[in-house]
Amino acid sequence: MTTELVQLLTPEGTRVSDPAWDAYVADLTPDDLRGLYRDLVRARRVDAEGVTLQRQGELGLWPSLLGQEAAQVGSARALADGDHVFPSYREHAVALCRSLDPLRLLAMFRGVNNGGWDPDSHAFHLYTLVIGSQALHATGYAMGVAKDGGDSAVLVYFGDGATSQGDVSEAFNFAAVYNAPVVFFCQNNQWAISESNEKQTRVPLYQRAQGFGFPGVRVDGNDVLASLAVTRWALDRARRGEGPALIEAYTYRMGAHTTSDDPSRYRHEAEVREWAEKDPIDRLRDHLTGTGLADGNFLRDVDRECDALTADLRTAVRAMPSPEPTSLFENVYADGHALVDEERAQFAAYQASFADAEGV
Repeated sequence: MTTELVQLLTPEGTRVSDPAWDAYVADLTPDDLRGLYRDLVRARRVDAEGVTLQRQGELGLWPSLLGQEAAQVGSARALADGDHVFPSYREHAVALCRSLDPLRLLAMFRGVNNGGWDPDSHAFHLYTLVIGSQALHATGYAMGVAKDGGDSAVLVYFGDGATSQGDVSEAFNFAAVYNAPVVFFCQNNQWAISESNEKQTRVPLYQRAQGFGFPGVRVDGNDVLASLAVTRWALDRARRGEGPALIEAYTYRMGAHTTSDDPSRYRHEAEVREWAEKDPIDRLRDHLTGTGLADGNFLRDVDRECDALTADLRTAVRAMPSPEPTSLFENVYADGHALVDEERAQFAAYQASFADAEGV
């Protein structure tokens, strides 16, 4: 069985024509292409800052997106303002494309808030740590959009590991039966923490859509143009009332699953080097410079912008005050709850016991 992979930029940065998909990126101007490059670099730099801050003890955890920038930026730039996004916990580039302040992402992993942004303001839902559950949330939201007669679509992100969860299969079925305007975007980064694809599925993931009655497409997830084209197609058909679609972005997680993970324990360095040759940022940069759409001055300007951004982020994170410990119990219920009040009092007494001990 052959597996088709939609690709518009080769790893060397050469633009290849594909009659089925070219029309979806035909409107891109040189400024648009340079903007995609800026998005990719900005996402990588913010992500690298997250890793560094965690290593310095400033964050509790950080899930890196290194290597997955093109899948996220390309798909995010296909969204319309009215479309709604349901992320997992690694969609930092998508958050940036939805104009979310990156400091809010870092604050969440620092533990100073429980999410830190209004989903409606950015049409970008809160991060979901429970694997695959956001697929159901997105499908339900999309069903509501359809019942309200809306013309927007919903885009939900998850990893290859989430496809082994029942929630994702249930979401596929509900979306198909109710013709929900939802696009399922699976970032297949080859590893579900330490479990390889071979231990998760016997067929390419995009082919699972066929069993539920809607189309699936595999795209080169390190190709920002292909990711943009395929997601535009899927969102367009969803807005027209043609139902769900599954996109499998075939990419690679260059870093660890999170900063608490050691990938050297379960994968070979040769595999990492092989995928490094397909780096999404190098690919677009080579295309821009090779076609004369960008020069050294532009590349340096982007780097300087990112230097300033990450320096400001570093300063702001370190200046964040620690939250009051009992704030953990706030917003659990909208109108309060007797059990939560009791647990808050017990926790406050426990905290106070340390102060009493110090005073003895």
